[in-house]
Amino acid sequence: MTSEPDSFPRRHARTQRFTLGVPRSFTVAPDGSRVVFLRSSSGTDRAGALWVLDVNDGSERLAADPYALLGGAFEDLSPEERARRERSREGGAGIVGYATDAAVELASFALSGRLFTAELRVGTARELRVPGPVIDPRPAPDGRHVAYVAEGALRVVGAEGEGDRALVEAETEGVTWGLAEFVAAEEMSRSRGFWWSPQSDRLLVARVDDTPVRRWWIADPAHPEREPHHVGYPAAGTANAEVRLFVVGLDGVRTEVVWDRARYPYLARVHWSAAGAPLLLVQARDQRSQLYLAVDADTGATRMVHADDDPIWLELFAGVPSWSPSGQLVRIADEGGARVLAVGERPLTGPQLHIRAVLDVADEDVLVSASAGAEAEAPETGEVHVYRVNELGVERVSQEPGVHSAVRAGGVTVLVSAAPDRPGTRVQVLRDGKPVATVPSYAEDPGLSPRVTFTEGGARRIPCAVLMPTDYPGDTPLPVLLDPYGGPHGQRVAAAHNAHLTSQWFADQGFAVVVADGRGTPGRSPAWEKAIHHDFTLTLDDQIEALHDLARRYPLDLSRVAIRGWSYGGYLAALAVLRRPDVFHAGIAGAPVTDWRLYDTHYTERYLGDPTADPAPYSHNSLVDDGGLVSPAEPHRPLMVIHGLADDNVVVAHTLRLSSALLAAGRPHEVLPLSGVTHMTPQEQVAENLLLLQVDFLRRALGQP
Repeated sequence: MTSEPDSFPRRHARTQRFTLGVPRSFTVAPDGSRVVFLRSSSGTDRAGALWVLDVNDGSERLAADPYALLGGAFEDLSPEERARRERSREGGAGIVGYATDAAVELASFALSGRLFTAELRVGTARELRVPGPVIDPRPAPDGRHVAYVAEGALRVVGAEGEGDRALVEAETEGVTWGLAEFVAAEEMSRSRGFWWSPQSDRLLVARVDDTPVRRWWIADPAHPEREPHHVGYPAAGTANAEVRLFVVGLDGVRTEVVWDRARYPYLARVHWSAAGAPLLLVQARDQRSQLYLAVDADTGATRMVHADDDPIWLELFAGVPSWSPSGQLVRIADEGGARVLAVGERPLTGPQLHIRAVLDVADEDVLVSASAGAEAEAPETGEVHVYRVNELGVERVSQEPGVHSAVRAGGVTVLVSAAPDRPGTRVQVLRDGKPVATVPSYAEDPGLSPRVTFTEGGARRIPCAVLMPTDYPGDTPLPVLLDPYGGPHGQRVAAAHNAHLTSQWFADQGFAVVVADGRGTPGRSPAWEKAIHHDFTLTLDDQIEALHDLARRYPLDLSRVAIRGWSYGGYLAALAVLRRPDVFHAGIAGAPVTDWRLYDTHYTERYLGDPTADPAPYSHNSLVDDGGLVSPAEPHRPLMVIHGLADDNVVVAHTLRLSSALLAAGRPHEVLPLSGVTHMTPQEQVAENLLLLQVDFLRRALGQP
């Protein structure tokens, strides 16, 4: 008797959305001889291992196996490490991150709170016995020492395990050295808090005092015997952590780095390379002004290299600021209505490209990722490409349609590509632009191919993906499911196969699925992203505009329209059924932000301002206010609200306040609480059943058999 094959929801959950077994986190040696990366052993194995690829012959060797190093024991993660992984949305296990010396010969990593190093040339790993639990170990550029954080102190140990000592220790409770504060890790994409000097003789170390931050309690109602989790959460309009920066020598002598922290409290970026002095990017709290500062590492004094101002807000980008090898400032800026790459004071790109990130800076060029800009000849909906940029012009490195990124050093480029017609990602190793090796993926085949059409909708040319059932004959209108994220930093219309697997599965349940990236989402122009300033409801307007325009070209039944989303997408789904029941007939809101006064400072104040100075945008964009439900429009549409009770990013208070307001207004709704679940849903059974329960709700709400 043969067993039934596992369903897509089960395989989707077991493989963590088919990401397990995918190679990631690449580092190229400066001589171009080897590539280091992480990959688990199969498409269902959560434990990442450290691998080394020999570029010359294409062979791989295992440098560190988490199962062997732990002797089969289960991982034991500290609360601090769990918080770091939650901030980075890291759902894997085993080796989830590593750092190397400058020669990429020594790697260090934490495993179950213990410190390990790996000799990358020979592929051997060993444990260094040090106090723990260890967080974020990083070798010095010369490979002689490893710095790491334990119990809020920054410590250093010799690469052979000798001379372990604390360089700086927390003076009081609530103070940590060498870690990123909540908003830096959650919103600024700064996950680290210390940086080695190129000479390996000292470090820049962030000191974070979390005591000014308001305390919240995250409880698990399913286990009333357990103590609530005590977290500092800087909600909009309230105090942030106090962040200072010090130069710390290997002898423990420290010198404070001085800048106007009262005016520029956010330490957004730190860069320290042999090309110049330590470089900081500090932001004002309203994120409308920022300074690029060079640091005198001997005295701690700073001098301004460049200043930016924007009447709306200033974005942060990966890979910048940095110095070019010739000592010029490399940055990404919004100038002339475009997002451009600037080296020194000169923009090297124009409105044809919308720069996303700087990937590498070399003598002869800068490697960037970018999408087509507002004045590009063709829209290239959902595509992101890799380009070489210098004073002579722009050359595209990635050729096939899709979403691409890259890592480069020593004349070797690792090009990571996802395409619409191919599952997963392909990793090519290029030397001087020519393929010399590939890094295989062990990810499972989804067994599902999205029937997706990339297009644009409405007068604003909103990027859209339309998915129809695999076996749809095309002769009858279908109920519609909008499946957006729809907000800042959340591009969903991506020209990649796996990006649309869940949407295709919903389509195969009998829906026409529409994914639309309206104003506020990344990828087109600064004006497109900043149009939502003080008004998130514009993101709902764009979903409706795209829907109605697509209905002229596709068989969409506008009498049966539902919307689902998570996080900002959850807010958008709830907003849709509450504000526009004339368009939407059902909604599923997962982990929705319902009252923006309960979300964090750096994100929320960027878009809505300071609620203590101007509360009006918060009231306008809220699903609930002090008077109850905002805009209790008729008719009442079915709404399912889903929330993890352990969520410390969008806390469950958002859903509880919405449910109370709905109840007070006499509006029927369903609430699905997820015990022990955070903002992610890594638990296999939970993730699987969430998809099944959503389909059941949609069929009931739309009257679909």
